[in-house]
Amino acid sequence: MTLDELRRRLDGLDRQLLQIVAERQATSREIARVKRSTGYPTRDYGREREVIVGAREQAATLGVSPDVAEAMMRLLIRSSLTTQERASVAAHGSGSGRRALVIGGAGKMGAWFVQFLSSQGFEVQVADPAAAGTAGAAQGGGARAATPGRAGPIADWHDSDLTHDFIVVAAPLGATNQILRQLAERRPAGVVLDLGSLKTPLRAGLTALQTAGVAVTSLHPMFGPDTELLSGRHVIFIDLGHPEALARARALFAPTMAEQVVMQLDEHDRLIAYVLGLSHALNIAFFTALAESGAAAPRLLQLSSTTFDAQFDIAAKVAEESPELYYEIQRLNEFGAESLDALARAVEAVRSAVLHSDEGGFVALMRAGQEYVQGRRDITARRA
Repeated sequence: MTLDELRRRLDGLDRQLLQIVAERQATSREIARVKRSTGYPTRDYGREREVIVGAREQAATLGVSPDVAEAMMRLLIRSSLTTQERASVAAHGSGSGRRALVIGGAGKMGAWFVQFLSSQGFEVQVADPAAAGTAGAAQGGGARAATPGRAGPIADWHDSDLTHDFIVVAAPLGATNQILRQLAERRPAGVVLDLGSLKTPLRAGLTALQTAGVAVTSLHPMFGPDTELLSGRHVIFIDLGHPEALARARALFAPTMAEQVVMQLDEHDRLIAYVLGLSHALNIAFFTALAESGAAAPRLLQLSSTTFDAQFDIAAKVAEESPELYYEIQRLNEFGAESLDALARAVEAVRSAVLHSDEGGFVALMRAGQEYVQGRRDITARRA
């Protein structure tokens, strides 16, 4: 066969692969329906292991790399889980006949929440100057007609009657506290919740809502706006002393496979100082050190190692994020200095062990890290 003929044959095989994937997705939707009707959980780790082990064994008999087979099956399993989770959210969503307002709904996380609520049957209205401006321009200056699951957007939430069942504040951290305080003055009847990555800067606004008798709680989705599958992801709920508001907010995520964690406000920010503050600072320090390495910087990128490449990829993603937002996460957290001090001490411990030829101290640091990592892996394995 000629090269062109071989390529056409490969194109045909690719089309067959995609057709099989489409058939697999359709089967996944049917599996989701059966699981819902029988009360079977969406995710079955035992079944996933069987599929992966079986794929590796079959690959070996076919002369295909077992690692390639496993990677492909994990991708397909993830796709199937996403399909099943979406079906579960749509089927069990309790938003039919109810309304939600998302203040800041044109932002990245706000838009995610708009879609999430719409998929549950809520009539969602966006209050955001960006959304209202875009809609007006598209309609020649007139108001945009509402689409199914969406009400026409408004530029200013102050113009809303605030009669919604849920009011979600997805504004930047610096503006959220004031919005919460202004909402407290109007005392809406629905549940008010924010999506702030920090809670101590919002203390005054959240307290004002509590004092005004508003049903208020607070959320922190521990994932980005590009997330499609919530399995393995965490959603943190802050208990602000209103059981009904907390229960209604948690019910929004009940049809998903997200892991729900409830905690107090101060505990949240103390832990987030490590989960976000420490990881951000570490990567900022990493790419800053590279950038300041002088003539070595361009040459470094011509080298490759598994550890360097993996760390560089993570640091590159951090570098692409909003500097203003990341500064807020560091500066506005009342407990932020704790993790930064811990990072400084850890770096100094490594530096001291190397400069003073302290092999024992260096090894002790590594051993302690190995114990911590293994402990975390054991916890994850038990959960699975």
